[in-house]
Amino acid sequence: MNKRKPFKISGRIIWLSSLFLGVIVSLPSLIQHQYNGYEVIANSAITFLFSLFVWYYNMYTLPVYTSQEVARGFSLYPLLKNLVVGVVVMFLLSYLQQQILTHINFGPVMLMFEVRGILINLTFYMFIHLLYQTYQNQRVSIELERSKMDNLAAQFELLRQQVNPHFLFNTLNTLKYMVESGDEHSVDFILKLSDFYRFTLENRKLDLIRLSEELKILHAYIYLLKARFEEGFDVEITVTPAHGATMIPPFTLQLLVENCIKHNVVAPDKTLYVKIFSEDDYLVVSNNVQPKMTPEVSTGIGLENINERYDHLLGKNIDILPTSNTFTVKLPIIHEDSHY
Repeated sequence: MNKRKPFKISGRIIWLSSLFLGVIVSLPSLIQHQYNGYEVIANSAITFLFSLFVWYYNMYTLPVYTSQEVARGFSLYPLLKNLVVGVVVMFLLSYLQQQILTHINFGPVMLMFEVRGILINLTFYMFIHLLYQTYQNQRVSIELERSKMDNLAAQFELLRQQVNPHFLFNTLNTLKYMVESGDEHSVDFILKLSDFYRFTLENRKLDLIRLSEELKILHAYIYLLKARFEEGFDVEITVTPAHGATMIPPFTLQLLVENCIKHNVVAPDKTLYVKIFSEDDYLVVSNNVQPKMTPEVSTGIGLENINERYDHLLGKNIDILPTSNTFTVKLPIIHEDSHY
């Protein structure tokens, strides 16, 4: 994953703008030709140093604000905090000037510097936060574009796996055998196959569907598999009714069941048991481990695909828990109201 570049403002801009302000505040005295050189230098130096402080203090405190806080817009508390800190710093600078130039009347000069400091603080604060807001908006736009590209890639991979030629070949072979043997369930098999690919076409472009809809896809898929493997394959689904209204990336359960069959022996004397059930705020898919004599090469694309979709949509990863006897995948429940 690419690291986000931190928000920065060029040091040249900070120093040149501070120097510019230091010069500007001394122009009225220079134009009138009635000035004390030491006072002009002190006046410019205080403004220059204070401007530098305001720049860097605002830049230092920016990381405290999260993108959610920035999205909420203007906040009064950080501004008041900056103003108070600015007043204290300007007072100290004014006091330092008084110690060096003792002939200056401290009260009026200090008041003038404080007003100037508040104006500088307000201007810089608004300017920096405007830049920061723009930066955050651009970063969010870039993240959205990246998520769109990742999602398109995930959809392509999902479609490639979904129209798996091996699955289609085996399914058609099963159908051929059922028709030739006069199996009375042939029509049901054709309807389930039709339903399965209809679900595929209808939902493949969606980011999320309801779990109840996903289970319909899964039931059609399981029907096709049981017609092929018969007693060698068994699936138990015990999902909490309340979870039926939650959301899930389409075909997630089908890909996990397909993963079980791909890596395990499925035979009448060695039944592959798959359990799908609710556990707290997770949907769990678990199967008994029966490794094939000649294991298929695992690319990890299926689980990686699922994990990436959960990461993009929910900001959470799936839990993969392999043991010597079972292989378990835990999917975080996606609640429509709280997450979307």
